Amino acid sequence: MVVTVAIVWPCELSVDEYVAAGRDVVVPRPGCPGCRRAMIFWSGYERDVRVGRVRRIWVRRVKCRPCGVNHALIPAFCLLGRLDGVAVIVGALARMAAGVTVAEVAGAIDVPYTTARDWRRRHLARAEVLAAGLAAMTVTWSGVAPVLSPGPETASMEALGAAWDAARRRLEGCLPGLGRWWSLVTGGAALAATRDPPWKGGGDWGLMPPVPYRF
Repeated sequence: MVVTVAIVWPCELSVDEYVAAGRDVVVPRPGCPGCRRAMIFWSGYERDVRVGRVRRIWVRRVKCRPCGVNHALIPAFCLLGRLDGVAVIVGALARMAAGVTVAEVAGAIDVPYTTARDWRRRHLARAEVLAAGLAAMTVTWSGVAPVLSPGPETASMEALGAAWDAARRRLEGCLPGLGRWWSLVTGGAALAATRDPPWKGGGDWGLMPPVPYRF
């Protein structure tokens, strides 16, 4: 089994545009997170993403020869280990945090009940960590701590909105949508099955570091 490090990049393409580009999709070639040296493109692999319907996309890989590590370049409309697009997932979590039942949310977006239930379970398990980290990020960007609800599930979504709004004001609107930004700042690992915070190890200008991922 190959261990690859996943790097989420701020893709501006829609899912349809990304799919249409196929293997010719233009992606950045980042420096190695470990040694900062230039990396080379190293083939890639296919994965599915569901936004309304399931589409297959090509994920490019890069490799650092000195470190001997492969890196998968994940477009920001994805989360690690999740079939559905991040905008769909964030919207569903926001509705569930507001009191809409899992069954109602699953029916509205046409996903299996078990899928929506798992999103909520993973979010609930990580909500306190996500809320704390996003609140801290809000302070970094704005100098003001957000006022959050006492419940961790609601607080996590409120902190996400506050951090995104603070960064958007600081960068004068040069920011992806809320869902894609959530994927970026958590390295795609917002709902990962791990106890470690997704920002463990720091990152550039508030973005999270690459995340080890097994394929």
